[in-house]
Amino acid sequence: MTRGIARHAKWIATGALAACVAAATPAAAATAPAVSCTSAKAGLADKLKRDITSAVSNRSGTIAVGLYDRTTKTTCTLRSSTAYDSASVVKVTVLATLLWDAKKHNRYLTDRESTLAKAMITKSDNDATSKLWRQLGLTKIKGFLTAAGMTQTKPGANGYWGLTQITVTDEQKLLKLVTAKNTVLSDNARAYILKLMGQVISSQRWGTPYGAGSGISWHVKNGWLQRSTHGWRVHSVGTFKGGGHDYMITVLTHGNGTMNYGITTIQGVAKVIHRDLAAS
Repeated sequence: MTRGIARHAKWIATGALAACVAAATPAAAATAPAVSCTSAKAGLADKLKRDITSAVSNRSGTIAVGLYDRTTKTTCTLRSSTAYDSASVVKVTVLATLLWDAKKHNRYLTDRESTLAKAMITKSDNDATSKLWRQLGLTKIKGFLTAAGMTQTKPGANGYWGLTQITVTDEQKLLKLVTAKNTVLSDNARAYILKLMGQVISSQRWGTPYGAGSGISWHVKNGWLQRSTHGWRVHSVGTFKGGGHDYMITVLTHGNGTMNYGITTIQGVAKVIHRDLAAS
């Protein structure tokens, strides 16, 4: 974790701040947005809305939440279209783009690509990500985003992939593609993405998996980045299956005083979601 943070710090110092893109999140409205939930299972939406609202109510910063459970047709959202600097969460998009492009050209990944992809996802390696980002280029990345219907995602300019603008809506779209058969990603590509997200090193297994029951399989990718505005961005996206449920969670945050504060916020949300679904 320390090594990852140091890499991010180095990355910021070498120019991320110079790209102070017009990526500012819209100013918060006078009235904070409310958690919205719907579900085919009686009582579940109300319970999730109440518990997620409680989990975020005493936390500082700006928090966005997305939940989708295929089994109970349950959806919860909070600030679903608010834009955040992606930090390392964008690495799942980079891998998906790489696999999507390889499929278009009817080829397997090279040994080099496989090595870089594994380092990028399992260790959140920034150098590996930069190499793949440069290799793909913005045209292919934007091509994948279009194919995936991720219309709210704006790739970072000038190679600054960590300043890509992401939203809960688009991250949830990506997780849905990764976890169910579709025409954008092949079955092998989906399995490969989930395999790597399930092999994340132990120090990076925080966030959305927190509170998941022992019988739940999980796949996660986290991101963390400190900048002069909005403090720490701390994000977590995860997919979960088991206990009669098939669901995915995205929590994006900024305005955290420390990285650990952001992690605690995310885990507070994840804990109540896992608990409520397990009890339903």
